[in-house]
Amino acid sequence: MHFFRLYCLEKCIFGKKIQEIVKHQIICHTNIYTHPKQQKNTMFITDDKMSLRIAEPEDADLIYSWENDRRIWRVSETYAPTSRFQIEQFLLSNGDLVTNKQMRLMIHILPATSPVGCVDLFDYDPINERVGVGILIDEAHRHQGYASQAITLLLDYLFNDVMVHQVHCLIDETNLASQQLFQGLGFQYGGKRKDWIKTPKGFIDALFYQFINPSHLAQ
Repeated sequence: MHFFRLYCLEKCIFGKKIQEIVKHQIICHTNIYTHPKQQKNTMFITDDKMSLRIAEPEDADLIYSWENDRRIWRVSETYAPTSRFQIEQFLLSNGDLVTNKQMRLMIHILPATSPVGCVDLFDYDPINERVGVGILIDEAHRHQGYASQAITLLLDYLFNDVMVHQVHCLIDETNLASQQLFQGLGFQYGGKRKDWIKTPKGFIDALFYQFINPSHLAQ
């Protein structure tokens, strides 16, 4: 489903310190545990500041509001409204990355229990060991660096637990905030898809970024 392929919307610029820390390695250590206030089968990927958990059917109302925000349809490749039923059906099987080739995780700032956004994995390819990534930060929580924290946490999980070879994303050429985000985290520009996205003012290019697993580069 196209409405589960969101790209970064948080408009924040990262300082030199963050760029230097994450450019060559992912430094956060993740643990997976069950939060006592959540259902027993709700698993978390966490550090001392943030946690990522599987999106549950209980998140349907919040996700419904995000997916039907027309301001983000272009970056999420959405062209029609999404029903609550569609979202609920997706969430019932969410969490099986191998079978579904996609997965949505909700972002929590500890110790708060309300999500501030979500990260999506899509187009998972276990043979070629790669997966696409996208992120959305709720409008009320942008400009606080949450996108960089979430992706850093996610990369640690993908490289060390799922053991993918690379993570990739596609960003339209006008989305400078997302380009700065992913470049600052160590993603490398890999080329463009010419006239890939149609807008009311004409076609624009889409830029391809990828992050190779640092442990594979050392081999």
